[in-house]
Amino acid sequence: MEKRSFIFVFLLTMALSLMTEHTQAIPSFARKYRLSCTTCHSPSVPKLKDYGDSFAGNGFRLEDEESPRFFVPAGDDKLSLIRDFPMAARFDGFLAQNVNNSERADFQSPYILKLLTGGELSDRISYYFYFLFYERGEIGGVEDAFLMYNNLFGIDFDVYLGQFQVSDPLFKRELRLTLEDYRPYIAQIGTSGINLSYDKGVMLTLGLETGTTIVGQIVNGNGIPEAENHVFDDDKYKDVLVRVSQGIGDQLSIGAFGYFGKEALANDAGEEITNEAFIFGPDITFAPSFMFEVNLQYILREDSEVFPDMGSANPMQDVLTNGAIAEIIYSPKGDNSNFYFAGLLNYVESDFDPADYKSYTLHTGYIARRNVRLAAEISLVDKNQQDPFGVFSLGFVSAF
Repeated sequence: MEKRSFIFVFLLTMALSLMTEHTQAIPSFARKYRLSCTTCHSPSVPKLKDYGDSFAGNGFRLEDEESPRFFVPAGDDKLSLIRDFPMAARFDGFLAQNVNNSERADFQSPYILKLLTGGELSDRISYYFYFLFYERGEIGGVEDAFLMYNNLFGIDFDVYLGQFQVSDPLFKRELRLTLEDYRPYIAQIGTSGINLSYDKGVMLTLGLETGTTIVGQIVNGNGIPEAENHVFDDDKYKDVLVRVSQGIGDQLSIGAFGYFGKEALANDAGEEITNEAFIFGPDITFAPSFMFEVNLQYILREDSEVFPDMGSANPMQDVLTNGAIAEIIYSPKGDNSNFYFAGLLNYVESDFDPADYKSYTLHTGYIARRNVRLAAEISLVDKNQQDPFGVFSLGFVSAF
């Protein structure tokens, strides 16, 4: 604990010293290109609109901007030394009532505090990572962290290597407006380490002129645990995800993915089994106008065998899990809205009862500044066949 505290204080001190010394020269992407947050985000940060997705997919660079102006001229054409190291921060805080049916009010500020950086290292290579200094009272550490090679072979073919969310090609959890999560992506089935959250691996994306996007991933399949004997993967298997999506005009996108996983599992008694997991699901995004966006996701998961818990001697066989996400976002004036409204439905039903989860969320936000929004949210949660309970949150989300 003392070591973790020391690391936290050291990193925070270093970050603050950098920020104090170069306050006028710490560009996030908006600072770097001198653009409003609405260029990439709508109705507010962190949610991306289509241009923001394209900007990220292009290695965090604008097509009409020349890279050399952002590098230090060192007389070496092979060196890309960033002139002003890009840095940004996100700081969220809330007042919450009845979280996890606690029947109490709770000040949760800070709720999240993280430092982000990303940008281009050459006309083809880019990077992105962030460090969670503080997440619900703990040091979260590094989550997203990857190098990206843009337009390999001169076509819209990108390669990402590092750490990312398996669900990123679907609906990005880190970019949602609601405090309530996309629960089917993080459902825990027994002792299985497989879900659609963070993992280490490689991701390939291919965009076609027909509006088709093909994504492939190869990942460890056990999340982002601490390494054991310098090895992060806890078995010999690798998992694969494939997703195909098709844009239809400017208003509709449909897609489907398949995840094929295999893992070695053991209980406390040392008994070993091999679980084969298959996850499949279609998704739809429909934006009939600049004011509305509807996102729909269905997930079917099958596990061949898992232990209910580490102390169990008898594994569950052929475990079936169904999940769904339905989200609607209303921004009365699109990018220029001062208010927005969102609704979110989560549904998880599994043969493994502890994974059962349903929630119904209403959320509204006020854009105090383009990079500061106030938010209020209420959710009705039905968790693992318990009595439903309500959760209310009021707070702010800021990025600077």
